[in-house]
Amino acid sequence: MNIKDIKYYCALVETKNFSKVAEQFAVSQPTITLAIKRLEKAFDTTFFIRDQSHRELRITEAGQQFFLHAQVILNELTVARQEIAHANDRQIRFGLPPIIGNFYFPPLTPQLMQAGLMAQLEPYEYGSAHLLKMVQNGELDLALLGSLTPINSPQLRTQVLARYPIKIIVAKSHPLAARQANGVAFRELRDQAFITLARENEFVHQQAFRHLAQINHFRPKVLYQTNDVHILKSMVASNLGIAYLTDLALSPSDNVVPIPLTDVDQPAFLVSAVMRTTTPLTAAIQALWADLAASK
Repeated sequence: MNIKDIKYYCALVETKNFSKVAEQFAVSQPTITLAIKRLEKAFDTTFFIRDQSHRELRITEAGQQFFLHAQVILNELTVARQEIAHANDRQIRFGLPPIIGNFYFPPLTPQLMQAGLMAQLEPYEYGSAHLLKMVQNGELDLALLGSLTPINSPQLRTQVLARYPIKIIVAKSHPLAARQANGVAFRELRDQAFITLARENEFVHQQAFRHLAQINHFRPKVLYQTNDVHILKSMVASNLGIAYLTDLALSPSDNVVPIPLTDVDQPAFLVSAVMRTTTPLTAAIQALWADLAASK
């Protein structure tokens, strides 16, 4: 099967126009027609139907099914090229979301420095959702990611390293500070003003926040959004509002009071190490994976 034929096919599904596909790939229109015929012959089916009355090109059910597989094939080829090109590179492309990079990773660095791994890390800092896509696309060798549930995929090798509760934080002078020992139910926060992490970080905190709001049937009042967790904690400490934040990002010097939620089955912040099953297992990557596992 010709890879070019598959590329032509995907482009035709997207444009539904032979002339546009031919122009896109700088080939003749008969070249595209012959490519589609070869694919249909190989699978003994029809992928497209020409509707002459409406001058339209319609994709069949079989054609749509093949399109899904064709996209996976082309993506895997792209990933394979990236992994092979990077196989001899001594650097490890390493993903770190802001909260994990600032609060979970630093205590691990002495051990990694002793093992000679820190100098080989090429860090990329984005939100967990974006980093997960980069791992899946072969743009990263390994990443530490935050999630609400374990990350499971046949294409990924994963291990949960830590689990942290997500709590309500308030200023020491806030009336709710007295509830630190007994906790608070999320439904009791209906009238509170929240300071939240902005959408760039929504893969964990915002998703969990929305989940609690939905099951408690109210829309929280959001006073302010920020991408910086330090600003969020400073505003809470100044009693400008309350926040919903993982224990991982808290320390005594923050001058805030963490209050556990009493809700049943509330979300938790999971830290996981993630890489593709096809990632070349160099000695350095194997050592990094083992050191991360040992940190549990």
